[in-house]
Amino acid sequence: MLRKICFVIMTASLLFSCSSDDEKGADANDILGTWDLTALQIDENNATTDEEFGKEILDFLTDQQCYIITITFNEDLSVVTENSGNYLEINVNQGGTGLDIPCPEQSDTDTSTYTFDGETLNYIDDSLETVTVTVQISGNTMTVNAVDFGVDNFDTGGQLVFTKR
Repeated sequence: MLRKICFVIMTASLLFSCSSDDEKGADANDILGTWDLTALQIDENNATTDEEFGKEILDFLTDQQCYIITITFNEDLSVVTENSGNYLEINVNQGGTGLDIPCPEQSDTDTSTYTFDGETLNYIDDSLETVTVTVQISGNTMTVNAVDFGVDNFDTGGQLVFTKR
């Protein structure tokens, strides 16, 4: 299950397309900068066990100001993803009452190219294929529909939330 969660998080770091809440869309420059994965919003009534566990992990790490996915969109249309999901160590705390997850000190870094028109973000994946995904940008918050990723265990819903530094 941890591998699935890490896969979802890694996939999330690569898949983006953006639009704002208003009808005219976001400005193409709104995506520029560094974004940290800070939350997974789920429908508590329909969430799978993996979605609930993923939310719990992200909430725990975010409370420690530990961000396992960081994405930087640059003006030169390069995108750099730092992902420490492969280095998570999930334990139960000494009292047996909750999680103990140290913030990973290692991360994997990927660099790619992207285009963004204010509503759609395309990027080149590891297979050198263009990927297009829908996201929303509102101020310093970017949300991504987890269902759009097509990743197992996140097929009932949920929004990955990134916060701009």
